[in-house]
Amino acid sequence: MSTPGLIIAAPASGAGKTTVALGLARALRRRGLAVQPFKSGPDYIDPAFLAAAAGRECFNLDSWAMPPGQLAALAGLAEGADIALAEGSMGLFDGVAAPGATGTGATADLAALLGWPVVLVLDTSGQAQTAAAIAQGLARFRPGVRVAGVILNRVASPRHEALLRAGMAQAGLAVFGVLPRAAAVAVPERHLGLVQAAELPRLEALLDEAARLIETHCALDALRAAADVGPRPPAAARRATPPGQRIALAQDAAFSFIYPHLLAGWRAAGAEIRPFSPLADEPPPEDADICWLPGGYPELHAPLLAGASGFLAGLRRFAATRPVHGECGGYMVLGEALVDASGTRHAMAGLLGLATSFAARRMHLGYRMARLAAPLPGHAAGALLAGHEFHYAAILAQPDAPLAEVRDAAGALVPETGSRRALASGSFFHLISAAP
Repeated sequence: MSTPGLIIAAPASGAGKTTVALGLARALRRRGLAVQPFKSGPDYIDPAFLAAAAGRECFNLDSWAMPPGQLAALAGLAEGADIALAEGSMGLFDGVAAPGATGTGATADLAALLGWPVVLVLDTSGQAQTAAAIAQGLARFRPGVRVAGVILNRVASPRHEALLRAGMAQAGLAVFGVLPRAAAVAVPERHLGLVQAAELPRLEALLDEAARLIETHCALDALRAAADVGPRPPAAARRATPPGQRIALAQDAAFSFIYPHLLAGWRAAGAEIRPFSPLADEPPPEDADICWLPGGYPELHAPLLAGASGFLAGLRRFAATRPVHGECGGYMVLGEALVDASGTRHAMAGLLGLATSFAARRMHLGYRMARLAAPLPGHAAGALLAGHEFHYAAILAQPDAPLAEVRDAAGALVPETGSRRALASGSFFHLISAAP
């Protein structure tokens, strides 16, 4: 029998769904339940927090990049857990204009495909009965998306709560909880978004605070009872093609952005992951046959990376005989130079001619579809790869042959083509899935 699930969603970003999802995951875990967390859309930050809250690896579910069978297979990783808990992204129906493999990337796509009911988190600041009209509109907007009820957030007073409850009763929506203002539970912001889970000294205390908030102000038994599963497509039997048999994977504070479903897929196909830390001046393991540098925050560690002679020499030695690939931050480290936010230029590995700068920040954000112009470890030339891009770097030079023709979600060409030279390759897009 499939594991029942819930999706924590909202009308918009900033409503408090991350706090609710973290608190609910930790609260259910404290009750002895096995909670399998998921996150809608391309995101590296929230899944790390959800994994810490639930004590289980968190997997991303992306309706734009992933076909239905892959989504069903990833949702199936909840088998053996007591409940699946997915945190939505942006507003419930927010996605891109042009559908991808399954949908537009909206949280609602997952609710419709997987059959998990939605719990709406509503920021009720500055409104009362109108919140019910918004919730009712969301509940009726798309057939096949079930809204089980709401959690009212940032409620100012008992009188405010009474008005909100009256509106929800009129709309026929269950109220699972009423949360007062609780700024102490908010996750601090930094750099590209939220602080990474591993960087927060008081992570466990924050998660326990969120759990106490949910335990005190929400009906946990009712929330668990609302979890359900509906008909879903059969899980895809296709396995991921790993980039090599033994993969040297950079893993530390500068290289932390790689999706767990990719690693799980590589391992399921028989590959071995050999982690190493460039920040600790470790070279890629010599017994590996491919080196993969994920994205992360190399710009925050540029002086240390530029001075990591053991890592850089080992990486150059490795690339002389075996493929090396970098994604986003990893791509920047494979290049000639990285200019940090202060304007200081730092020499990088020089395996590619790329030079990037953070001195004048410019956001690059969105889904990407890449048609490979040359083979990439694990993928043949001509393969179509779905992914996304999120960084603030400007390209100063990208002289090497392009790795791919890259388009955004609307089909427009983008200049961030990636590049390749000898056995080195890199891209600004983060791989999510091979396109169907």
